[in-house]
Amino acid sequence: MDLHSKYPGIDDLRAGARARLPRFVWEYLDSATGHESTKARNRQALDRVGFMPSILHGEQAADLSTTFLGHEYPLPFGFAPVGMSGLVWPDAEGILARAAATAGLPYCLSTVASQSPEDVAPHLGEQAWFQMYPPRDEEIRRDMLDRARAAGFSTLILTVDVPVASRRERQTRSGLTSPPRLTPRLLAQVALRPAWALGMARQGMPHMRGLDKYATGQRNLPSTAHIGYLLRTSPDWEYARWLRDNWQGPLLVKGVLRAEDAERLESLGADAIWVSNHAGRQFDGAPATIEVLPQIRAATRLPILFDSGVESGLDILRALALGADFVMLARAAHFALAALGQAGPAHLIDMLGKDLAANMGQLGAANLQALPEPVPLSG
Repeated sequence: MDLHSKYPGIDDLRAGARARLPRFVWEYLDSATGHESTKARNRQALDRVGFMPSILHGEQAADLSTTFLGHEYPLPFGFAPVGMSGLVWPDAEGILARAAATAGLPYCLSTVASQSPEDVAPHLGEQAWFQMYPPRDEEIRRDMLDRARAAGFSTLILTVDVPVASRRERQTRSGLTSPPRLTPRLLAQVALRPAWALGMARQGMPHMRGLDKYATGQRNLPSTAHIGYLLRTSPDWEYARWLRDNWQGPLLVKGVLRAEDAERLESLGADAIWVSNHAGRQFDGAPATIEVLPQIRAATRLPILFDSGVESGLDILRALALGADFVMLARAAHFALAALGQAGPAHLIDMLGKDLAANMGQLGAANLQALPEPVPLSG
């Protein structure tokens, strides 16, 4: 099957994912919080960023490579962390890690993934990043860092925009708990999705394997909470400084929306700023990330990563043109997984590369450094 004919865009992967996932899993993947206004705002704000096409540049092959934190990548994007990826598709973390390694792109594993750092260690490429939800206990904290290093993770991500659990009403209405418990209601949904059900029967229902070592035995927490919340604290500036002092490698701080916070993180010794509103999953009153990106770019010399709402190669170019150095994808990668299984992430990477090149051709940009200044679009 020609995947580009059936799945030419992320919207097609999204539709394919919805058709293959039980409803409660779909709601987990696709939902935001509140009225989902922040999620919608991300899309609307990206659509208002335009470019003026440029003509008569002759034939040129687009160079899609970029350098981030001293490492050259063939494409300007990677896979962002998602908690409980394995709920979306069996062996999700392994599939994504292998696809990223093959493509030479970064893959981020979440603290609350369904596989542990040790599980994914054999599949990691050179650029493996570990995202930390900060443990309160210093002994657990040190052990988690040691495990990440030993497994081959070179870069640490501190996520700072989840000080408390969000509500995620759609997810709650679906009946999902943590760890997932298959009630008769959920089993009826599973029965309608045989490919997902068969994969889970082989793999087993997922849980947060990386936290087994520290688990207290509490189970069946509400859908928006999980065992990680029983271990975690809400980090402060001293916590971030402790991580900087105790992690020998790049430290990225994820969830930044204020320019003044970017300035302070630069002073603290962070290596990069990750502009994110958690794709609208934490707070429904946040601005779109693309709206605050230029202010943060003006406030810091540090490299900037960008996420939230990215649905095409054009969106990636929009973020790069407004100050980002690298773009990270979460939902899109999991739409690809659910729609196509093992083949999904590689197809997504290829599809986005082709979309980047097509749009750069319209702009007369031979490489990512030659992108023109964006222009505002109405509507």
